[in-house]
Amino acid sequence: MVNADLSVSSSSTPPAVPAPVRPEEFDQRTRAALEVLEHRAVRVVADGRPERTRTGYAQDWASWTKFCDQSGVPLLAVTAGTLTAYVEWLWTQPGWKAGTFLAPSTIDRRISGTVVSAREQHGIKTEQGVARLARDRLAQLVKEMEKTGEKRGRGQAAPLLVDHLTAISAACPDNLMGIRDRALVLMHFAVAGREHELAATRVRDYTPTPEGIQADLRVSKVRPRVVPVPYGTRPSLCPVRAWTAWKDAAQLTDPDGPAWRRLHSRWHTVMKGGLQPESIGDVITRAGQRAGIDIRFTGHSPRRGLATSSRMKGHDQIVIAKQGGWAPHSKVLAGYLDVVDQWEDNALLGVL
Repeated sequence: MVNADLSVSSSSTPPAVPAPVRPEEFDQRTRAALEVLEHRAVRVVADGRPERTRTGYAQDWASWTKFCDQSGVPLLAVTAGTLTAYVEWLWTQPGWKAGTFLAPSTIDRRISGTVVSAREQHGIKTEQGVARLARDRLAQLVKEMEKTGEKRGRGQAAPLLVDHLTAISAACPDNLMGIRDRALVLMHFAVAGREHELAATRVRDYTPTPEGIQADLRVSKVRPRVVPVPYGTRPSLCPVRAWTAWKDAAQLTDPDGPAWRRLHSRWHTVMKGGLQPESIGDVITRAGQRAGIDIRFTGHSPRRGLATSSRMKGHDQIVIAKQGGWAPHSKVLAGYLDVVDQWEDNALLGVL
């Protein structure tokens, strides 16, 4: 019998793996290379944002620059203290029309835009939660405003509801402008769109299906989405039929051309250029005025109107959020739905 040697020789022992170099031990060359990669990543993300977002950040940084010029704060000194002083300065700045002041929501956006621009455009490494103190100060100012009854900003957009759509559709004239306006208002409502989302769509983004239309909103400040738009039960309010009528009347044969075109101011002929986001809102406002509705609708009114009308029909918040591209548990959307729910889920129902 042969005794097998079960011992492991020293030659079979795996070589020791060297410990990875820790970040604090990186040499200068490695740090420089990592810095390049970091700047490149920030640049790629920033350049990938929608143009509307980039424009907003540029306006926010211009406002911060003006504050620094007037207050003597160094331009790149984006700290908790300077941002708090910035909030107090913004609180005194004029608003969208004479005699008004900036709305709290605008000030909050200015804070965000300034911090993002400092980090991405100027490479400033701001501390974590640098804007927290500034927002706390803004909250204090808002409470003081509420106590005095002061009103700031334009307030929430009025919802454009189905009854309004009926009046608007009936009031649209039987010409190119009326056909376009009817189609735009109905599609705006159906997809719960934002002005810039509608303005960016091309003819190919409205794909016909047996059930209706697949609206591809590929340009969005939040996230792109494809919205199914079914045929309406009432032809006068059907966004699918209205879009088809506009496409045929305007002879929109170029799939890459703008879906919503400008019309010549005198001849009302279809022009090559598409409507800008602000012009989308103007169409909504004029459509309400044309119908004799005593409410000033804005470009956000159809979006809020879809949420409100859908809730009135008993649809769940998740379903409504998917249609309009809100986050599933959006606080903004929940606020719109509360207007309906306060009557449907009222503690007094059945009590008195």
